[in-house]
Amino acid sequence: MLNVIEPALQIALSDCRRIGQIAIQKLDDGGLALSHHDDETRNDLKLFHSADDAIEIARYDDAGNYRPLKTAPNLSHGWRLELATLGALRRALDYFYPGRLAVFASWKSGQLQTTPLRKTLDRQSGMYRVAAKISDEQIDCVVGDFCRSDGGCLRTILWKRDMQGTVTSTKLPQEKFDPAFDQTTAGGRPGLATPATGIPLLCQEPCNLLVAKCREAVKGKDKL
Repeated sequence: MLNVIEPALQIALSDCRRIGQIAIQKLDDGGLALSHHDDETRNDLKLFHSADDAIEIARYDDAGNYRPLKTAPNLSHGWRLELATLGALRRALDYFYPGRLAVFASWKSGQLQTTPLRKTLDRQSGMYRVAAKISDEQIDCVVGDFCRSDGGCLRTILWKRDMQGTVTSTKLPQEKFDPAFDQTTAGGRPGLATPATGIPLLCQEPCNLLVAKCREAVKGKDKL
């Protein structure tokens, strides 16, 4: 898979220098520097030199709170990560945004397959089996809140609600489903997202955290 990811990453870097909230700068010595895109012009950043440092940088937000969802729009500020090779960059980005480079490479090659939410919920077992009982109205609200780009998740949703191709949530703007738009500028309302200038964070199937939210919605209804 690495033989596919790194060439796709190299091609993407020839046209853009962004992925999620991360800005990527090419250095004069051939290396690469990463920082929060809000910090590109700062010269007081804490300097790091190992791809493994991305693990700790991505772990907490600015307030020191743990980040269970790495594609949430709450990446910490104040750091600069300088790397020598494309391979090190790939490793670091996989720590910042786990699995997203592989999904991007598969999408660029036209081989990416998506999984509807209903199918994901139907295959749950144990304590999460009840999540499959969620209503369409509840899905509309849960996805609209949990997956929104402003405070939720920066991934662009490619999956549908069901096998019939029903839109995931009517509470999300159309830009949320289009990789051509930058989710860091989406703001949660139609028309606010600007055209993408970086590598999109793509969502090919509902994540475990969303499944847990669906379960909570069903269990809450059961208590009424």
